[in-house]
Amino acid sequence: MNKTKMVYFEKEDILHLSLSDELEGGSIELSPNITAELNDKGELIGIEILNASNFIRDSILESVQAKMLQFVRV
Repeated sequence: MNKTKMVYFEKEDILHLSLSDELEGGSIELSPNITAELNDKGELIGIEILNASNFIRDSILESVQAKMLQFVRV
């Protein structure tokens, strides 16, 4: 595997994370906006996130809220 690369396509709001420069042999839809890209051996080589800005925002908010709940309980 090569270095991980991340590219954001602002106009389309797509975040693409490449774990390898191997050719894509297939893909699996993990959720409506997240696709795992696989090589011919079925190994993960990339991840594509559609509507990335909303996904990142929501993920961060959920994480922060969970941490805040833990903090408040202590």
